[in-house]
Amino acid sequence: VQLQASGGGLVQPGGFLRLSCAASGSIARINVMGWYRQAPGKQREFVATILSSSTTMYADSVKGRFTISRDNAKNMVYLQMDSLKPEDAAVYYCTLSFGGNTYWGQGTLVTVSS
Repeated sequence: VQLQASGGGLVQPGGFLRLSCAASGSIARINVMGWYRQAPGKQREFVATILSSSTTMYADSVKGRFTISRDNAKNMVYLQMDSLKPEDAAVYYCTLSFGGNTYWGQGTLVTVSS
């Protein structure tokens, strides 16, 4: 299984970005896709997850500003990030979990700065 994240970049505070992640390989139909992030000097933290049933869960810090979605036919997961804050700056990693395993993408850098 491989995950390829994209869409990171530099954005001003209050701006928006949309991250995408493509999963490939032998993937179970029932799975969980998600996003985590790691800021410099900080531990990796949970951002959001979405089940194959489209049930979602968000970290309190992004609730109301970020939206996770997926396209099961394409094995894609997305993260729409609105009203970005400087504290959202981090490397964002997509994940795919099934069968007791979690697979990680390589990360995409999000910088929030004026």
